Amino acid sequence: MSDTMQAAVVPEPGADFEVVERDVPEPDPGEVRVSVDACGICHSDVFAKEGTNPVVSYPRVPGHEVAGHVDAVGDAVDAWDVGDRVGVGWHGGHCSTCDQCRQGNFLQCENGEITGLSYDGGYAEYMTAPSEALAKIPESLDAAAAAPLLCAGVTTFNALRNSDANVGDLVAVQGVGGLGHLGIQYAHAAGFETAAISRTPEKESLAKELGADHFINAAETDAGQRLQELGGADVVLATAPSSDAISSIVSGIGVDGSVVVVGVPGEPVAVSGQQLVQTRGAVEGWASGHARDSQDTLEFSSLRGIAPEIETYPLEEVNEAYGRMIDNEARFRAVLEL
Repeated sequence: MSDTMQAAVVPEPGADFEVVERDVPEPDPGEVRVSVDACGICHSDVFAKEGTNPVVSYPRVPGHEVAGHVDAVGDAVDAWDVGDRVGVGWHGGHCSTCDQCRQGNFLQCENGEITGLSYDGGYAEYMTAPSEALAKIPESLDAAAAAPLLCAGVTTFNALRNSDANVGDLVAVQGVGGLGHLGIQYAHAAGFETAAISRTPEKESLAKELGADHFINAAETDAGQRLQELGGADVVLATAPSSDAISSIVSGIGVDGSVVVVGVPGEPVAVSGQQLVQTRGAVEGWASGHARDSQDTLEFSSLRGIAPEIETYPLEEVNEAYGRMIDNEARFRAVLEL
């Protein structure tokens, strides 16, 4: 093995990526070195690219949708062996000692790390990560397809399985994009009556192919009213980061229904208190998951044949790939193959 590797680095906030040669990192005692096979490009990578998160120091290698295999283990690691197929998601490690960790809320760790922000991520041939941040990837999953499941996948899968919806309930997925196209598949596979909501009528056939029982064209129809005609949604999974779109869908929830926000809008969401009181409803949020959640997502996806629609790029085309993602041109996830 060479002592050096290729990595896509953000040299300073707002700068273009530079593909540079770096030394291959050595894992600390509690870390694992991952040979990266693929890494998804997520909108949250903007935090590293533009310097909008205070935890980031520069130069930084982004990337928190990492699929690869174990290349080396630290002296204190006994949970993983060289050759294991593993993934690393947004949750980059936890302290295990703070109050949240002691309650099992590892994603809310007061000292938690974020892959690609707190330390270098997967836009590189190799990376290191804490042992507890790794999820096992089933052999049946292709690395490029598995990578986005470690962020977009676990976010939608985990939000739905932690909601109050039961099999047969009406679950609406607002948005048929990078998050939504996976949310529809998970909702269908979980046995929910699934409605897809989009302002793009051309996405109806895709939504139906992914498992939607209903398609609501929000550009021509009051989506909330249509959901009420279907009996009222038990859960609306809000994946499109539009404050107006999220606000407009609250009227569609039924008694004890909820809008679960996973696509974070830039502006506050206006909500009618009367609507919430009348339905005993709620507007809440959900953030991805820890490594075991990611592994559950990967295993369920393998079991039910759920996969993202992706575009793949070599590392040297990272600026083009990131640009397509940030301009909302990728269908639906851009992935670097290394």
